[in-house]
Amino acid sequence: MPSSVNRRDVLAAIGAAIVAATGVRAGEGWPLRSVRYVNGFPAGGATDTLSRVICQKMSELSGQSFVVENKAGAGGVLGADAIAKAPPDGYTVGLGGIAANVLAIGSYARLPYRPREDFTFICGMWHLPNILTAKKDLFSADIKELLAAFKREPGKYTYASAGFGTTLHLSGEMMNAMAGVQVRHVPYKGGAPALNDLLGGNVDLLFDNLPGSLPSVRAGVIKPVAVTSKTRLPELPDVPAMAELLPGYEMSSWACLVGPANMPADLAAEINALTVKALADPWLQKRYADLGATVWPTTPQQLATYRDSEEARLLPIMRAAGIKPEGG
Repeated sequence: MPSSVNRRDVLAAIGAAIVAATGVRAGEGWPLRSVRYVNGFPAGGATDTLSRVICQKMSELSGQSFVVENKAGAGGVLGADAIAKAPPDGYTVGLGGIAANVLAIGSYARLPYRPREDFTFICGMWHLPNILTAKKDLFSADIKELLAAFKREPGKYTYASAGFGTTLHLSGEMMNAMAGVQVRHVPYKGGAPALNDLLGGNVDLLFDNLPGSLPSVRAGVIKPVAVTSKTRLPELPDVPAMAELLPGYEMSSWACLVGPANMPADLAAEINALTVKALADPWLQKRYADLGATVWPTTPQQLATYRDSEEARLLPIMRAAGIKPEGG
């Protein structure tokens, strides 16, 4: 095989030929059997729960099982690679989004897939905002007062996150850059240990996914400071959005449904239509709202364009924060 021929392209072409031979096309019965949904994050977390909710609804609507396979590791990279290597026949799809298709570019010198070219972007699924919380005995939970204190004493305060190069880390770096402050980052291996150290008073602040901190906020054991969405959230109407003080500030853990590259357009449209129908279901919307997530239906083109815009927006922030690709 000539060295100029990309092995993944060859596999994708073979997969497309299989699709053509078997006649799997929109309007011709897809899905005829169970569909594999690959989730690159561990079972039990918010991403897993949200994935299982939509897979349950898609199973009900289609009459075929959508089976969640957790293939965790490297911030979603392992799961994304499994999707990229599958045949583009509609029977392996899964979780794409900000982690595997954008942030991985700035975090890893080498990836086993191309974050844009090796996927068919099918449909947006959800946006999940982050929340900034403070330890209970911090002098204030007012974001305006805190930013003023951060300016007076640069480097004194700390914020925890679930890991280096995550949307939670970037939430803090965006705050530092836009507010002109220096709050020190303390990365953890996951949200649970970061929250435990906030509860123990070992760090001052925590950027976390909303579902991870919401129970502790409601229990009154940590202070809610601000959310990272454009506007306030219905679940926490008294908690300001960071954008109220820092116009243009926004950080969200968005997720989408992707398949391998070279999926036939009519098949992608069929899967998109089922996904949009699932996201319109009132039961699903309530389950998502209970977890702080907002449904996000898109067309394939809207989704691909959004991914490109997020890469252009976030990679400079990563570089400015000193996040350099590793693993080369």
